[in-house]
Amino acid sequence: MSDPILVEIVGLEYSECSPFPCDANRTCGLSECHPSGKLTKAFEALKTVLKETYGDRVELKLTLIDDEVPAHIRAILEKDYPPIPMVLVNGKLTRIGRIALDRIKNEIEPYL
Repeated sequence: MSDPILVEIVGLEYSECSPFPCDANRTCGLSECHPSGKLTKAFEALKTVLKETYGDRVELKLTLIDDEVPAHIRAILEKDYPPIPMVLVNGKLTRIGRIALDRIKNEIEPYL
């Protein structure tokens, strides 16, 4: 079996999961974390759904940068100035900039 696909979510502990409101019209595709709008709760909801969908083929990691920024994240921040939260798939920066189930699945699919 090949290595699992790593989806890394990078952000601040108390930040929002998206620049859009967490309301009844949310487009993120997640409901477990509603109506918090918080990154940490959205990460857990995303992790649950992706585990149900992909099983052990996908691994999720939450990297909080409040106190310390890992070298690989610092390099991305300095080069690309991406929006937070960042979504990386197998170390590659995506341009999603929020927790959005369908868009993250679209980034995962080519690696399967």
